[in-house]
Amino acid sequence: MRLLDRYLVRELMIPLGYCLSGFLIFMIGSDLLSDLNNFQQARLSVLEIGEYYFVRIPELLTVVLPVALLLALLYVLTNLSRHHELTAMRAAGLSLWRLCVPYIAVGFLFSVGQYSLSEIWMPNSAEHAEEILRRHQVKKQNAADRAWQNDLKFHNDGEDRFWRIRSYNVETGEMLDPYVEWKTSEGSRRQLLAERAVRTNGIWVFFDARQFAVNASAESEHLWQRTNRLEVAYFSETPEQIKSEIKVSRLDTVQAARKAKLSIAEILDYKRLHPNLESRKQAMLDTKLYARLSGPWTCLVVVLIAIPFGAASGRRNAFVGVAASIFICFTYVVTQNLGQAVGSGGYISPLIASFLPNILFGGVGIVLTSRIR
Repeated sequence: MRLLDRYLVRELMIPLGYCLSGFLIFMIGSDLLSDLNNFQQARLSVLEIGEYYFVRIPELLTVVLPVALLLALLYVLTNLSRHHELTAMRAAGLSLWRLCVPYIAVGFLFSVGQYSLSEIWMPNSAEHAEEILRRHQVKKQNAADRAWQNDLKFHNDGEDRFWRIRSYNVETGEMLDPYVEWKTSEGSRRQLLAERAVRTNGIWVFFDARQFAVNASAESEHLWQRTNRLEVAYFSETPEQIKSEIKVSRLDTVQAARKAKLSIAEILDYKRLHPNLESRKQAMLDTKLYARLSGPWTCLVVVLIAIPFGAASGRRNAFVGVAASIFICFTYVVTQNLGQAVGSGGYISPLIASFLPNILFGGVGIVLTSRIR
């Protein structure tokens, strides 16, 4: 990295740290004031409240990071322009695009980091925060008991296999009283009942299992096999897919789909189980999937928006450029939310609804930067 690039990045990091810290403190403080009664009813201690907000930091960062980056970059570029540092650099033969390479690189790296936050940590942060709130409310139920989901039913549409499970542990993948019904390659149907089942080395193992062969023409069944331990290698359902089934099955409205913290892997796992979804749920899941892919690039887009307004602010009132860029970014966020809403409703293609705001506003930033002389 050249000396000039290090200087430009260093000038950005200090105001970015202040903006990021300030926004996090403001959001946590306002949320704390509004939810203080809930914390008191949940009987949380000060340390537990701190733990609650600590696990929510990934979720908060995805909201405040683009805004903090925008304001910090506007501040830096405005200062460089006001003190004629940009003019001196360009007089030395450097183009504006070359000067902005370190800022574009920062926006790219932050986008990659935001993708990691939203894909790895954020999907589980809401569940962990909810567990902290319920920590003292259920006295007789420990953490292990809360991992069990009762009366779980789902159908693997791709392989025409139906599952009914009395209790399922989402953390260990253990099943109690599982029932499976499917059609064999010969066209006959089979039923499998067991006392317990676990997945070991990629294979479902059923204990105290009984298999029944169903005669469809005679509407009768007979015991085909009984064993203490039965390994079934051709059951392709994985604990990850079952967990995605549990989470996605709760999304019965567009609003619930928008608020759901689903990872890309969970969405794809559910779609593998249900390759022929109804159009409404297909649109909801596709919009959620593409939003996961397009959302992290917000950091890069706000960099492209901030450059023309911040770098050109020395020629006019600095507040005009700052206000204009903030207004454009606000419009950009509104367009993102609107796109997700109409995409989830099936009114336009989910791919277009998710990526069009990035392409449109990123393109506007590129065009405006190219016109700066």
